[in-house]
Amino acid sequence: MTAQRRELAEYRLEKAFKTLADAKILPLASESTVNRIYYAVFYAAGALLITRGLAASKHSGVLALFSKEFVKTGVMEQKHGKFLYDMFDRRQEGDYRDFVRFDPEEVKTWIKDAEDFITSVSKQLK
Repeated sequence: MTAQRRELAEYRLEKAFKTLADAKILPLASESTVNRIYYAVFYAAGALLITRGLAASKHSGVLALFSKEFVKTGVMEQKHGKFLYDMFDRRQEGDYRDFVRFDPEEVKTWIKDAEDFITSVSKQLK
């Protein structure tokens, strides 16, 4: 991996950790919290993709590449691929649908799952 890719991957991972920190200070049941959780794992997935020189112009492309390159090959656990897709759906729901309510207990679980996801990506980058 080139130094430039390494730097970009580390930047994206740092952004993932910061975005998750933002999620932790927002109200648990808010759409903004779910948005931040999704973007935290999205940035982490992007960090891993850049290590292979991969990128996509759409979120669906990032999710598909992550699944193909890292989940299906066993580099990342299937639970991480499923979580990324689930959070994409939740973020879409919170950002674009009316009268959405998220269960605070479920959101707490998503925060923990996001921590696990980002930590796993971090280990892969080392």
